[in-house]
Amino acid sequence: MDKKERALAVIEALKEVYPDPMCALHYQKDYELMIAVRLSAQCTDERVNLITPALFARYPTLEAFAEADVAEVETLVHSCGFYRHKARDIVLACQALQERHGGKVPNSMEALLALPGVGRKTANLLLGDLYKVPGSVVCDTHCIRISNKLGLAQGKEPEKVEKQLRDILPPEESSDFCHRIVLHGRAVCTARSPQCDRCTLAPYCASFSGE
Repeated sequence: MDKKERALAVIEALKEVYPDPMCALHYQKDYELMIAVRLSAQCTDERVNLITPALFARYPTLEAFAEADVAEVETLVHSCGFYRHKARDIVLACQALQERHGGKVPNSMEALLALPGVGRKTANLLLGDLYKVPGSVVCDTHCIRISNKLGLAQGKEPEKVEKQLRDILPPEESSDFCHRIVLHGRAVCTARSPQCDRCTLAPYCASFSGE
């Protein structure tokens, strides 16, 4: 089977196990997702979800974030790691949303990448989750690692893996595929001890079959 056929088989197998793929980060407003994703860099989603309730309560509006004292934001996000950079980016990005985008997270890759602290991974996640943009491929560590194992992509550079996956995934399935891969990477195909004996993707996995 070629890569497109393999990708379709993987998608169907994942749908059976993870029928309702959702972003693990908790949010209610569009800019809250942007902030949560920024905090998740080099940090677990679980840790971010512990921090954001107090953060969002302290700054209940976009305006409050845009006017926030960066040093105070630092104290609230300290346990996420890289807190100085994250706090600065959060305040600057919220100011940019107010000043340039009418208080809304923009719906184009170009505009998102111009926001402080927003890279392609974050931009793709926002496009896929907030706007359901077809072809949104979120290349996090789980996606890169498992796509390589499956034989769907090669290499560890996020942009190169993203391009390879864009070429073989149906655009309307790409965002959900990435969410399902993350769920699978946490539950079964973990980095330290993949449970190949109970993996629903084993029949389509190049690593498992020794290809």
